[in-house]
Amino acid sequence: MSIGNALANRSFCVGLIVTSLIALVALVSFVWTPYPVGALDIAGKLKPPSAAHWLGTDHFGRDILSMIMVGSRNSIAVASVSVAIGAGIGVPLGLWGAATGGFVDEVLMRLNDLVFAFPALLSAVMITAVFGPGAINAIIAIGIFNVPVFARVARAAALSLWSREFVIAAGAIGKSPARITRDHILPNLASLLIVQATIQFSLGILAEAGLSYVGLGSQPPMPSWGRMLFEAQTMIGLAPHIALFPGLAIVITVLGFNLLGDGLRDVLDPKFQ
Repeated sequence: MSIGNALANRSFCVGLIVTSLIALVALVSFVWTPYPVGALDIAGKLKPPSAAHWLGTDHFGRDILSMIMVGSRNSIAVASVSVAIGAGIGVPLGLWGAATGGFVDEVLMRLNDLVFAFPALLSAVMITAVFGPGAINAIIAIGIFNVPVFARVARAAALSLWSREFVIAAGAIGKSPARITRDHILPNLASLLIVQATIQFSLGILAEAGLSYVGLGSQPPMPSWGRMLFEAQTMIGLAPHIALFPGLAIVITVLGFNLLGDGLRDVLDPKFQ
């Protein structure tokens, strides 16, 4: 990837700036927030944005900016681990199916179809019915949903590479399918998988917010953007800012990662040069 081409791509630059700012906010929240996220001030509840509370306060008098800052690290952590689970399991399965073919490939793809038929929300409902709600179970549900996505992407791209001359030549000199996959297939898929990871990351942010909204994600006292929206829905007429700012945080974060993914696709794919 040329640094010059990357900096000339508007989507990449905007996406990188937005995602870097979100990551910076999450890191800063570990050492500083304007107010403790659990500090209640009933007398100061539902206050609009002001010099004391830049984004206002919620129905318990908690500082919304502090909650959004801490909620950002929760959303990023859930999305990051779930994408790692999906890629860590899905990519090897897809590459295995493409390299083996036949019965093994067919079984792997049918299993992928079975898992893909259950959305992350439905998987979370089933998991929490057994183990209870929580961030860990949300990560597992979203990660399971990501597995067939990465498996399909890796398999489709790998199949197109197995018919290329340099792969056929590698097989002709005696390289095993596993070694060909490691030395030739996977390196040529890296850019595609990076782009897919950014897309799944943004979807992971949305999925985490959705699960928290229905009470299946992170549990109190850990702030969550989705639960902030749920708690704000009955008071949106009195204090619209308590729903506006968490919603904007979700929109900006998802938009930033989508722009970053589009930019990476344009920069890494020779067809877009």
